[in-house]
Amino acid sequence: MKHQLEGVCSREVKFTVRDGRVRGVEFVKGCDGNLKALGKLLEGMKVEDVIAKLKGITCGANSTSCSDQFARILEKVHKKAK
Repeated sequence: MKHQLEGVCSREVKFTVRDGRVRGVEFVKGCDGNLKALGKLLEGMKVEDVIAKLKGITCGANSTSCSDQFARILEKVHKKAK
């Protein structure tokens, strides 16, 4: 799945969800090293756990972040799948 991000440096995030777990998280643009590390750390985590950990994280003066945007998208995807 590919999703557009808004209000952050990264332009989009690609990922899949299999058996309730996050797989293959890849951000396009943004803070390359940090977002690659985030993708590796999230690999295989339960969707609910990812949302709980990342939702609400801000970046500098912004009211959101790449992590928060990912959590919001993941939450929408997860609700649709139920």
